[in-house]
Amino acid sequence: MTQNEDLISGLPFDALLVLSFGGPEGVADVRPFMENVTRGRGIPPERLDDVCEHYYHFDGVSPLNGLNREIVAHLQRALPGLPIYFGNRNWHPFGTEAAEQLVADGHRNVAVLATSAWGGYSGCRQYDEDITHIRKHLQQRGLPEVTFTKLRQFYDHPLFIKASVDSVRDAITALGEAEFRLVFTAHSIPTAADQSSGTPDDGPLYSTQVRRSAELIAAELGIADWDLVWQSRSGAPHIPWLEPDIVDHAAALADDGVRNLIVYPVGFISDHIEVVWDLDTELTDEANKNGQRVVRAATIGPTEEFTQLVIELLREHAQQQPQRLGRGCSVNGQPCAANCCVPTRRPRSS
Repeated sequence: MTQNEDLISGLPFDALLVLSFGGPEGVADVRPFMENVTRGRGIPPERLDDVCEHYYHFDGVSPLNGLNREIVAHLQRALPGLPIYFGNRNWHPFGTEAAEQLVADGHRNVAVLATSAWGGYSGCRQYDEDITHIRKHLQQRGLPEVTFTKLRQFYDHPLFIKASVDSVRDAITALGEAEFRLVFTAHSIPTAADQSSGTPDDGPLYSTQVRRSAELIAAELGIADWDLVWQSRSGAPHIPWLEPDIVDHAAALADDGVRNLIVYPVGFISDHIEVVWDLDTELTDEANKNGQRVVRAATIGPTEEFTQLVIELLREHAQQQPQRLGRGCSVNGQPCAANCCVPTRRPRSS
């Protein structure tokens, strides 16, 4: 029996569900996808139009679904005895669709890999809500009950750090001998949401975890001086979000004479549209105008290390022995505490 076969035989699960954000796969998908993403958030239609244009720039296709299918394919090859399914929050295949299929295939005890390394509402608790929605959907359809267990956050797992270090090293090699500034970036969120991403007693979880990942990666690379910035801000201008913005920061670095940037989107497992638009397009265009060169380190979802990371998360759960978890929640399949990773209150429109 191989090591992975031995792992599967010892798991309390009979299947794995890879649960992700979702993305459109054609022009006709873009607007309904964006309406799913923003439902209940009071986003003005003109703001949706602006974001839709980013997708239309790529013929309405987000790279995310294809990359998630690649993650699933890698896991299927590594774990041939464990059925693996793929579902999304915001677009086909929806998590409910994947759940109906796995129920039809006879599975009743399913591990869930949420494709987010982080705490916070959208990266953690909202996946708990997705799982609750899936359970209710099965119940409403009169289908058998399934136990879903979400695997833990992994922002500081050694394999997450190793894959990230390898990616940044490849970017440094691509740059050559030139001096550079290492800049980590992650999706910005409102500062109020960050404050509510942990518990009232211990402060923000999301930004603290992102910074900790950056610290561990930079330390492995032997780089003492680096930056953490944010990207993909949306929403009303008067609401404070995590700053500085990556484009503004690059311009400030240009003013200081920095000509080469290694940019690593540590906050993204795979290339969302925010990566290929905000970094590969908007940032790169603006930096080039300022005489800068941007080398963007690759996201780690397609790597062998990420595949092994998922296997280790399964192993950890079976053995109840997490590797290096500093500050986290949803540990060992338990959902967030009642006051952790809660959504912020949205102001009522007048």
